[in-house]
Amino acid sequence: MPLAVIRSRSLDGLAAPEVTVEVHLANGLPSFTLVGLAETEVKEARERVRAALQNSGLEFPHNKRITVNLAPADLPKESGRFDLPIALGILAASGQIDARRLDAFEFAGELSLAGDLRPVRGALAMGLALSRHRAMRALVLPRGSAEEAALVEGLPVHTAAHLLEVVRSLLQGEAAVPLPRAVAAAPGEAERLPDLRDVKGQAGAKRALEIAAAGGHSVLMVGPPGTGKSMLAQRFAGLLPPMTHDEALESAAVLSLVGDFRPERWRQRVLRSPHHTASSVALVGGGSPPRPGEISLAHHGVLFLDELLEFPRAALEALREPLESGRIVISRAARQAEFPARFQLLAAMNPCPCGHLGNPLRSCRCTPDAIARYQGRISGPMLDRIDLQVEVPAVAPESLAAAADGEASALVAERVAQARLRQLERQHCRNAELAGDALDAHCALDAASAKFLQTAATRLAWSGRSYHRVQRIARSIADLGGTATVQVAHIAEAIQYRRVLSAS
Repeated sequence: MPLAVIRSRSLDGLAAPEVTVEVHLANGLPSFTLVGLAETEVKEARERVRAALQNSGLEFPHNKRITVNLAPADLPKESGRFDLPIALGILAASGQIDARRLDAFEFAGELSLAGDLRPVRGALAMGLALSRHRAMRALVLPRGSAEEAALVEGLPVHTAAHLLEVVRSLLQGEAAVPLPRAVAAAPGEAERLPDLRDVKGQAGAKRALEIAAAGGHSVLMVGPPGTGKSMLAQRFAGLLPPMTHDEALESAAVLSLVGDFRPERWRQRVLRSPHHTASSVALVGGGSPPRPGEISLAHHGVLFLDELLEFPRAALEALREPLESGRIVISRAARQAEFPARFQLLAAMNPCPCGHLGNPLRSCRCTPDAIARYQGRISGPMLDRIDLQVEVPAVAPESLAAAADGEASALVAERVAQARLRQLERQHCRNAELAGDALDAHCALDAASAKFLQTAATRLAWSGRSYHRVQRIARSIADLGGTATVQVAHIAEAIQYRRVLSAS
């Protein structure tokens, strides 16, 4: 039969829509035509497939007119993932393998000129999409990619290292040699994170990080150089509870899109720390085709922006909507892509250009206008969306030497885990995600607490957003203390975390 149909999958954001690879052989002038809105690297498959078949000892139909169609025609296709299905389609259409056996599988893989299979990006996204497909098929992938897709429970995944292995499995009768099933890589030993005990002093900042970890809040640390802001940020991930299976799958799927997922780091939270020269596209994603940015790669993890005010203002402003919605939609003229972006923002900045405003150890040499211009690099609306603002003051060397060791990360993480468990049992989400009726129900205030908060909000000219964020912070403080209701003391502590910088 001169026509063969093979199924594969493309990438469209985090989705992996099905692609039908149709291969037709006809008489006529020899040619190899590939259609179906294919990018340049897909069109280059013609040469890779031709060389791979010949170098593997298989027959390439030189005297035929070969037409390959990638359907649907309006879906952009990119990368070398279609090399393997195109090669199999040519073999099936020329009668070298059993075309009937192709219906039970979906294939993806890039071919070397020698026929070796190379890993492809987005294998986990492909596995998740196939697992939701009504007609279950097995997935055939190169080694490395197959281990990644095997993390999807209940999905049959087969692995191969060479084109010939796949061909032998599709031969007729007893000549067929089944492909081995892929096994998900065993999680590696949990990465040993720096301990919070290493940071001397800074009890206020440590308390703020504990509250942030408990409720999923964003944090801005403000202080002179060398006070421990970066040290605190590097230890924050060690305070967070382990990821659930679903969270781990979502995080790994996004990392898989850029080839950055490592199976041995399964269920370990990500800490992304881009340099302050990063553009808005690098942070939120973009390009053609759209790729996820740092905020999506930090999904269910931590995004640390050191030297916050040195980032381009446009890049910071692009974080506004994702901080609220937990997702980012990238729109381009030709296509649109949506990526998840439910990350915890951790940021650090100096209070002024010289960095020593309020430093008792060194005098600040900046003028009031210079300070105002420097702090004005972050807009009021962006600052309003950061939950906790905490001062990290300079500590004299003699005080550091005399400071007692603080609590270890394990002790703080245990309190955080208990507080997070209370939230999930009560409202099925983190406190930072409460909104609407759920916020009113679970952050309800008694008369004294409500009056105290309203007085503070009026005096400090807060927006409604700031008012509700204080409610959520107070709820997290109450959960850490094991208190069922939000009290005046919780409100008072929460207010202190909104007064370091002005959002006006």
